[in-house]
Amino acid sequence: MSKNAKALAAQIQAAAGDAPAQIGLILGSGLGHIADAVDGVAIPYRNLPGFPHAGVSGHNPNLVIGDLEGVRVAVFGGRAHYYETGKADAMRLPLEVLRALGATQMIATNAAGSMVPDMPTGSIMCLSDHINFSGLNPLIGEPTDARFVPMKDAYDPDMRARLRKAADAADVDMADGIYAWYSGPSFETPAEIRAIRLLGADAVGMSTVPEVILARFLGLRAAAISTITNMAAGMSDESISHEHTKAMAPIGAAKLEKVLRGYLRKMA
Repeated sequence: MSKNAKALAAQIQAAAGDAPAQIGLILGSGLGHIADAVDGVAIPYRNLPGFPHAGVSGHNPNLVIGDLEGVRVAVFGGRAHYYETGKADAMRLPLEVLRALGATQMIATNAAGSMVPDMPTGSIMCLSDHINFSGLNPLIGEPTDARFVPMKDAYDPDMRARLRKAADAADVDMADGIYAWYSGPSFETPAEIRAIRLLGADAVGMSTVPEVILARFLGLRAAAISTITNMAAGMSDESISHEHTKAMAPIGAAKLEKVLRGYLRKMA
């Protein structure tokens, strides 16, 4: 844990109270309204030295600390992507701060492209595993032996089971699948999609994998859910763009919010 993370945690606690956060939520494109539902304090990233700019449209770069469904949460309204910074560890400091705030769990959300015909736009998918198709890693340069993080059950089985129960209770159809991380910012070619499908991936996106690796490195239990905003290149006649992603994200986001709220109610 860096000194900077401890100092930022103290700054955040001075503004939002020193009660420990129980869980961190990282919101993807089109999911900022979840942060607005938290009864607490919003701190702009620009007021937290070292936090990412999170300049992707559709993100809300604030850290919100407070209560949601009776649980003390730390909600990251935006994330930094590798394609913005050229750094796979761009979210390391925010996740160190999350750990310093007392959290033991993290749930990441993202917008993703589906490679499964039966998982169309508007679906949600709970990640069971991932393929680091980019070949990048946020722990490159970490000098200690802690960098050798085992990634079996990176997506915590108990958290996934609880998310499944929350989805069933809310009558939400939530798929399980493998997510492939592609660096972006350009979307994948049809040939790349065919290759990733052969490797066993069900959805593809430009985030989440670095955060899950960092979470495991920091001792956080992790889970993640994708909102399907498009079919991957070559899978349909959809015109893929970031504007399309933002337009389609709310369809799956409504389902995802029900699952998250149900999960938190059980935590409470």
